[in-house]
Amino acid sequence: MRLTVFGATGGIGQEIVRQSLAAGHQVTAVVRDPARFTVTGANLDVFRADVRDPEALRPAVAGRDATLSGLGARRRADAGIAAELTRSVLRAVEAEGVRRLLVVSAAPVGPEPENSPLLDRALLGVINSLLKPVYDDLRAMERELAGSATDWTSVRPPKLTDKPVTGTYRTVVGGNPRSGRSISRADVAHAMLAMIDDPATVKQGVGVAY
Repeated sequence: MRLTVFGATGGIGQEIVRQSLAAGHQVTAVVRDPARFTVTGANLDVFRADVRDPEALRPAVAGRDATLSGLGARRRADAGIAAELTRSVLRAVEAEGVRRLLVVSAAPVGPEPENSPLLDRALLGVINSLLKPVYDDLRAMERELAGSATDWTSVRPPKLTDKPVTGTYRTVVGGNPRSGRSISRADVAHAMLAMIDDPATVKQGVGVAY
């Protein structure tokens, strides 16, 4: 496949690029600062662009089979950028007729699992309170996706770790795995790549966790 990856210098974005190259895909990694991007490969193109400019992004997505995004806030102070940057990506892919788009969101944006244990509910309440601006930003991002013409999927992980790929995670379309408290960035990337051709995930939020 021909893939474009946004947020390619981030933890999930770099994993998407590495795993895509290992699978033999042609990858365009969109970055603001190429000096921060260390992944290499024969099927890799590094595209420097300001993600806030949809017109500048169009050459990066033209003719691609799918676009994947790891864009989002890394701290409370960055809240707001997920919706803003995803809006730019949406305008670019819609202008170029690229329909498949997968993005990273977060588990608290999705519904609480049925019969969730009391401890899980308490933890979720604390996390929602502490990171409310970040999750409000992600909710706004998902509203942008829902209003678009793309075949989008929002992947919603809980706490992220730096462990390697296991492939043993659980996924729930339209919800979150019960008592799913963590997942590695590598497995989030693995899940996103697996969902590209999965029609059940189109126009859905998908919870992923161990």
